[in-house]
Amino acid sequence: MKRTTLASLACGIVVALALACASAAGAADEQFKQVKLSEQMIKGFIAAQKDIAELAQKSNAQPSDKPDPKVQAELDAISKKHGFANFAEFDDVAFNISMVMGGLDPQSGVFTDPISAIKKEIEEITADKSIPEKDKKQMLDELAEALKNTPPLKFPENVELVKKYRADIEKVLQ
Repeated sequence: MKRTTLASLACGIVVALALACASAAGAADEQFKQVKLSEQMIKGFIAAQKDIAELAQKSNAQPSDKPDPKVQAELDAISKKHGFANFAEFDDVAFNISMVMGGLDPQSGVFTDPISAIKKEIEEITADKSIPEKDKKQMLDELAEALKNTPPLKFPENVELVKKYRADIEKVLQ
């Protein structure tokens, strides 16, 4: 299931970047910026995972509204070490990679736009008579919310680039 894959990837990124997500400036409502990925960005993202994970483990940071300035400075330093201007740029790249990874079929590697995948899932659940109405309503409400909050992919060329590095990305996010 694509939604499960997206959830797994998102969870993997959250685990790998637990500290980063908890410490990033701005609240959870912060919008990520879609960027045109480059090979250098993806290689930097992959290379940074070990340092980010070590920092997360070392500091045992907990999510909070106020990022720890010391931890934020370390995140910025790690990001710069791996070719990013700052942690915000690294975080945007991580978001863009996860958007593409979430749309890749785990077996075939075929990309399906997340919006199309959500719409298809809504159709399938709506047509499925075996799902109890209460469960169906909850599932459809969740999917409607996901559809509302899923931006269209602005840079389709990111798909082929992420596919090229897919195995390496999956490996560092395990």
